[in-house]
Amino acid sequence: MDLFAFKTLPFLLSFIGFCGGESILPPGPIDANVGKTVTLTTLVDKPEYLAILWNYSDGKNSANVVTGSKDSVTVGKPYEGRATLNRTNGYLTIGPLTAADSGDYSISIVSTGTRTGEIKLRVLEPVSNVLIKSNLPEAIEHNSTVVLTCSAKGSSLDFTWSKGSAPIAADARITVKNEALSSTLTITDVLRTDLVGPIFCTAANKLQTEKSAPFSLTVYYGPDEVAISPPNPPKFISSKANFSLSCSAGSSPPAQFTWYHDQQPMEAGGPILTLEVIKSHKFGNTTGEYTCRAKNEKTVRNVASAAAVFAVIEPISSAAVSGPTATLIAGNSTASLSCQEAGGTVETRTWMKDGQTLTAGGRQVISADKKSLTIKPLEKEDNGEYTCQLSNSVSSVKGSYTMVVNYGPDAAVVTGDDAVEVTEPVKLDCSAASVPPANFTWKFNGTLTNVKTAQYVIEKALYKNTGTYICEAHNAVTGKTTTTTHKLSVKEEGALDEGLSDGAIAGIVIAVLVALGAAIGLIVYCRQKVPVTSPY
Repeated sequence: MDLFAFKTLPFLLSFIGFCGGESILPPGPIDANVGKTVTLTTLVDKPEYLAILWNYSDGKNSANVVTGSKDSVTVGKPYEGRATLNRTNGYLTIGPLTAADSGDYSISIVSTGTRTGEIKLRVLEPVSNVLIKSNLPEAIEHNSTVVLTCSAKGSSLDFTWSKGSAPIAADARITVKNEALSSTLTITDVLRTDLVGPIFCTAANKLQTEKSAPFSLTVYYGPDEVAISPPNPPKFISSKANFSLSCSAGSSPPAQFTWYHDQQPMEAGGPILTLEVIKSHKFGNTTGEYTCRAKNEKTVRNVASAAAVFAVIEPISSAAVSGPTATLIAGNSTASLSCQEAGGTVETRTWMKDGQTLTAGGRQVISADKKSLTIKPLEKEDNGEYTCQLSNSVSSVKGSYTMVVNYGPDAAVVTGDDAVEVTEPVKLDCSAASVPPANFTWKFNGTLTNVKTAQYVIEKALYKNTGTYICEAHNAVTGKTTTTTHKLSVKEEGALDEGLSDGAIAGIVIAVLVALGAAIGLIVYCRQKVPVTSPY
């Protein structure tokens, strides 16, 4: 057998002695994947040697890998066909690797002494089959504890968890436990946001990194706070209004809604409660509390909203005022007005005349329910428009009646000149307050004329037009007649312009006296200011 055969090597080493010293191998360990090839290098360059030996040990068993000299190389049986030695620098190449190749590899370079070194080789299984599984198919927020287990194949695995691209950090609710081939992520009192990302598990060793498929888990939650819109509706709502309540709440799955009136369930579901449904339950006439309850079938939570408080009121459609149809005469007649509504409930009734509110008293009597107004007896000032205003919380309507009270004529009055010059025109106007308007006739010096209008016109006055004119006003409805007298004097031309009138003369006298008084006063003032020298 060759001198350098494995069996004779111990004898050789004992013969030449053993020399330890600085390691001739780089620091380890060295990692390589199963099925790959690895080269174990040395730190010497073209060493001088008699023999180079590479040995293997896993702590229990040992074996010679290769033994080489300048002339030949011997490969141990377990490594035949897989191991080679570079006789120039002592490099050992092994491949394809198996898991059994993991262990400690030592080298001995034998020359005049022996130089040795040792390095650890770790043959790693490739990372594969990274998979996340959950202990639950679905979770309930605040109630469930979710345990996610990440498993993988490979050697020397390290596991990390991430949500989206952000790493998941352990805290009071979240814990991570890593083992050789798995990692467990435990989330207690899970929140809806915990598993939104999605979730990834990454398994890695020194040579390879693999990420799991994205993982998502449905977390059911809610209902959150239940809200009614509008939250503060008007206290009173017209039954004719376009009004509804809507209910909303954050929930997964979507919540189911039920409506309540004064804590009693209504036969109404869904997020919208319409006015038609309220009226169909006959709940609208009085003020009530309307609430909405949201229920989640998964979380089994049932949450109520705050109450919306209101009443549904029927609006008053119209108001009508009726009154006397017979002829009304001041001082003799009585009038009764009645106010009636169509639809709705009347809360207030108000009587007005010509826009001013009426109050009971004197000749005006308003019934206790304010549905009627009686005036006894009627007077001429009762003429006008009477309005009845009906109101409730959601509407206000008016009805009107025009009262015509016949009266008069009152005392007749004639206006016009009482003296004119001959050929001058004359216009005499006669008036008398009356409903209906009075008819007029004129008499001259006791004789009925043909003038039937309120104005008596003479285009050119003659001397014969001098005399007494009587105006007669007559009301055909009341049957009353009033008269008045006017005297007219027709004078010759210029008669009204000659001389001054008594008033003019009096004015002139007063002006002269005032001027004279002022002059005397001025003289007295001057004499007091300037001394007069005696001529003597």
